[in-house]
Formats: sequence, C-alpha cells, structure tokens
Amino acid sequence: MAIERRSTMSNAAADVPVHHEWKTIAWLAFLGTVGSLCVSLVLNYLLLFSEALTPFGRGMITATLLPVVICLPLFVFIGLKLAEIRRYRRELNRAATFDTLTGCLNGRVFTSLIERRAIRSSPQGERSGAFLVIHPEHLNAINLRFGLNWGDEALRLIASTIRSCVRSQDIVGRIGASMFGVFLPGTSEAEARTVGERIRATVSQVYFAPQGAEEILAVSVGGVVFEQDLDFEDMFRPAEESLSGKSGFGLSRIQRASI
Repeated sequence: MAIERRSTMSNAAADVPVHHEWKTIAWLAFLGTVGSLCVSLVLNYLLLFSEALTPFGRGMITATLLPVVICLPLFVFIGLKLAEIRRYRRELNRAATFDTLTGCLNGRVFTSLIERRAIRSSPQGERSGAFLVIHPEHLNAINLRFGLNWGDEALRLIASTIRSCVRSQDIVGRIGASMFGVFLPGTSEAEARTVGERIRATVSQVYFAPQGAEEILAVSVGGVVFEQDLDFEDMFRPAEESLSGKSGFGLSRIQRASI
C-alpha cells in the first residue's frame, strides 16, 4: 500500500506541466524583486527625514541594512531547500539500495555486489568464501493465523538477528519474499557452518508473541563453500538445494575447477 501511495505521488508530480512550474518560478521571482525594491525605497525614504545623518551615514546604513533585511532570509530559505533536497536524495538512495521492510540490501543490489566481486580480480586468499541461503519456517502459518503484519514483524526480527550474527564485512540481502542471502567472503567451511548454526540458534531464541501468543521462530539454512569467485546463480542454485536437508542446515562445497 505504501508503495502504491509513493507511486501515486510520483505520478502526480510527473503530471505537473513544465510550463506551470516555470510560471510559478517566474511569479516568485517577480514578487521577490518587487518586495526588495519596496524595502529599499521605504528605507531610503525614512532616512531622508533624519537630519542627524550625513549623506555618507545614510549610505552606510542603506548598504548595511539592505543585505541583512533581504539577503539573510533569502539565503536561509535557500539553505533550507538545499537541506531538504539532500534529505530526499538520501531517502531515495536508501530506498533504491535497502529493502524497506527488513533494512537488508534488496535483491538487485545484493546480486549486483556479488556479480561485481566475481568480475573484478580479488587479492590472493580472498577468492574463497561461502554463501548462505536462509528461509524462515512456518511463515505462511503465521500469516494465516495472525495476519500479514505479524508475518512482516517476523521477517524484521529474523533479518535483524541475521545481521547481528555476521561480521561487518559480510553482506546480507533479502533475495526473495521470504528468503535471505548471506555472502561470507574469505570464510572456511568450518566458519560458514558455525555462522549458519549460530543464526539458527539465535533466531530460535528471539521473543515473538503475536497477539500475546508466544511463537518460536525458526529458519532453515542452506549454503555453499567455494574456492574461487562465482557468479550469483552458480552459488544460489546449490545453496538453495541444500535447504532440503532434514537437519535444517545443509552445506555443500564447490571444488576448484581443474586447469
């Protein structure tokens, strides 16, 4: 619904004719110019009746007060508008980079980061790593029993838990409606297994009580360990296949290609 509202507002803004915008700008410029002239004329008129001031003194007062009276509000207004534009730009950049529900990278950015890493040459020793796919269990049941809002809250809690269980250099993204991806550069098989088990154990300890009824959150984890940089699809397919393990955590290995 929020996306629809943002889309409607964007379409409404796009429907405003360009000539109407220029008309508004011209009208504001005209009013500002007239207002400045009026202030200048009134100030000079009042100073004419001051017998204590010399012509030089009147000129100095005019030269000092006019910039303060006219330019100060103008530049304050411009500064506020620039700050507002920067804030909108940050919000747009964040909306284009992060998933609005979970705060993780969205699927497009997450995939792009991994693809770019596979294309560029990595330093020796950093080409290996692991990729985990994390799928919340019983999410459909939560949606049906308590509503979609509680299902979204479960996703937020799981996403926050995943981020708390990985390193700062690891990459976490939401790659599906109910699926997360974690890219662990330079990670060994044992370390990847430790991370996956830590995520599963920590998620199960999260307090989640929709409508006062405490529910246990759970996730299944599938992963792949690789010894050389891979495209996203080459990592995602075997990692997703590992999700079917009965233990709730499956990890496979892609051996180094023979030369």
